[in-house]
Amino acid sequence: MDQIDAWSPIFDTLCPMHVIVDDSGHILHAGPTLQKLRPDEPMAGQRFLELFELRRPRDVRNMGELLRAGGLKLQLRFREGRTTALKGVLMPLPGDGMGCAVVNLSFGISILDAVRDYELLAADFPATDLTIEMLYLVEAKSAAMDASRKLNTQLQSAMIAAEEQAFTDTLTGLKNRRAMDHVLERMIESGRPFAVMYMDLDFFKAVNDTMGHAAGDHVLQQVARIMVEETRQDDTVARVGGDEFVLLFDGLIDRKRLDITASRLIKQLERPIAFGDQTAQISASAGTVLSSHYDRLDAAQMLGDADLALYASKHKGRACHTFFSPQMREDEGGSDRASGRT
Repeated sequence: MDQIDAWSPIFDTLCPMHVIVDDSGHILHAGPTLQKLRPDEPMAGQRFLELFELRRPRDVRNMGELLRAGGLKLQLRFREGRTTALKGVLMPLPGDGMGCAVVNLSFGISILDAVRDYELLAADFPATDLTIEMLYLVEAKSAAMDASRKLNTQLQSAMIAAEEQAFTDTLTGLKNRRAMDHVLERMIESGRPFAVMYMDLDFFKAVNDTMGHAAGDHVLQQVARIMVEETRQDDTVARVGGDEFVLLFDGLIDRKRLDITASRLIKQLERPIAFGDQTAQISASAGTVLSSHYDRLDAAQMLGDADLALYASKHKGRACHTFFSPQMREDEGGSDRASGRT
């Protein structure tokens, strides 16, 4: 026993996760780190094979066989509580310690879980153990990955915000011309039926001229609100010019429903719009083209034809809605379309 007392401080420093066992299998001494795994359960005095479950080698059935298997690699775990996997090696003690053996243990690949579960510190490992360096590297990698994830999230948010800004009309919050072109091309590629409605405000120039541009901006914002409220969630409303708007109706080519929608929009837009102590009065004209009119869809052609239908509405006296017909292309040559836009 005196020899064991002499060995223990050395083992506590060099391999703090060890036990010294006698030939009967009783634990004579446990290293400080190993004992920390069972702080309320002194290991000294317990039988080694009753405290630990030996999983490898499987052919060892008792302590005598284990003592004779000196130098073999062992795989163990606690029988109760946290069953953290452990690796070990047993070596007989020389000299007066004959009949006793030291079993040095480690966590192996379970080290990260063990440090977390048992709240182990650098002082719980030998000074020469590379475990601490590895843990520092793991923590550094984890911190770097966390910082990278946060940076990627920030960049993603910034990219989404920039993209949203690039596709949004800043005054009204509607889609802009660029966004409308993108949605229109996507609708053409989908093969689904749809309608394109071109809408232009009537008498808007008079608002700017008599009430000022601030009033004009307010009117445009109210127009945008009305258009969003009077269309479906899946429809696209875009401001493509000063007082020009394009509405894309996905999956809708029913002429009656489209005519009702246009009439409802015009009626709502004719309501007086208050600005301070003044009132603005506008109206709107609209022209619509259906995707079913074409053998081969082309975005520029559809927008041009919808614009022709819009001009036809202006020519009729404004505040009305017209569907495109091929005859409008023939009538276009001799007309001054610009004179109808006010």
